[in-house]
Amino acid sequence: MALKPAVVDLLELSPDFVRNPYPVYAKLRELGPVHHVRTPDGEELWLVVGHEACRTAFTDPRLSRDWRRSGDMSQIINADQDHPALAHMLMSDPPDHTRLRRLVAREFTPRRIDALAPRIQEVTDGLLDAMAADGERRTDLIDAFAFPLPMTVICELLGVPELDRDAFRGWSNEMVARTSPEAEARAYEEMPRYLTGLIEAKRARPGDDLLSGMIHTVDEGGDRLSAAELIGMCVLLLIAGHETTVNMIGNGMRALFAHPDQLADLRADLGLLDGAIEEMLRYDGPVETCTQRLALKDVEMGGTVIPSGSVVLITMADADRDPARFQDPDRFDIRRDARGHIAFGHGLHHCLGAPLARLEGRIALRSLLERFPGLAAEAEDAGLSWVPGMLIRGVRELPVRW
Repeated sequence: MALKPAVVDLLELSPDFVRNPYPVYAKLRELGPVHHVRTPDGEELWLVVGHEACRTAFTDPRLSRDWRRSGDMSQIINADQDHPALAHMLMSDPPDHTRLRRLVAREFTPRRIDALAPRIQEVTDGLLDAMAADGERRTDLIDAFAFPLPMTVICELLGVPELDRDAFRGWSNEMVARTSPEAEARAYEEMPRYLTGLIEAKRARPGDDLLSGMIHTVDEGGDRLSAAELIGMCVLLLIAGHETTVNMIGNGMRALFAHPDQLADLRADLGLLDGAIEEMLRYDGPVETCTQRLALKDVEMGGTVIPSGSVVLITMADADRDPARFQDPDRFDIRRDARGHIAFGHGLHHCLGAPLARLEGRIALRSLLERFPGLAAEAEDAGLSWVPGMLIRGVRELPVRW
């Protein structure tokens, strides 16, 4: 008979949970794969830990992403149930998800991604030129480099005018890690309003950007994205298209700074870079837990029942530190075979933009290490400001010198 567990307060287990959640997750994993927890924000939900359990949860159809049809949106977000910003594939289950992903994938092709490499290099070089011109030889690496690179790339890919990108940064920050319910609601009001105008402009004058392509894509059966789905897809691609890369670069550099022997090895042999990026994703990836799932019915895992109607988070950060899958998992080793990590998710919601994030990461880190051989951290992790919430794993700033 399944037991009903007590609610575990994550901050009581460790007041340092936001900065370093890994020991807490490991402690929970030793006790079982499923736990009823209270988050640092005071929300009560169910947490899945461990590599095998997380992979299983990602493919369990009883754990739904279709909150618009099956759940109460107010459980997870301060937006209306039928808000167009939520009409995208990450908020859907099959067959809707299958249809939406197929339509977007027709334009978000490997060929289109690969063709971005010269432009990514150009943007990277421009940002590094600006850093090098700073006579103080110090900067915030997030603000000067890790944020503007992927934001520029995804905005150009979609066709968002340059002058509007600062607004997008504010909206995106509120959507993934809100500062208040009011600010989150404002972002969900303002971003779709802007996108509606942009979509109409692209419809009238299409370009060679991804948004124009999505507007005019029709599949063999005559299906196409609706007006609301176009807004939702833009919101998803703009947010997911930069948040992962920002924090992949930030977390990756923090890991290298904290392990100077590994940094020296990578500088000496940049042929290790591809493997190093996979290890960065495994060791301290940019997404700590999945977007919230809804239990459509009672779900038993490891002798514990998640009640129907519950919010469920799948903890990728813990899955990738599970000793049952990775030997000595708390050790950062750029020569490790880190394949099998689930930093980009698993199953049908595996990140569509993972190839773009990896491409940006390769170009960004190679160029940064080549250009600034003396790059070093200016502050310890304990003194940094962390992104709130349990979705995005990263820091708000990363002071460096060279």
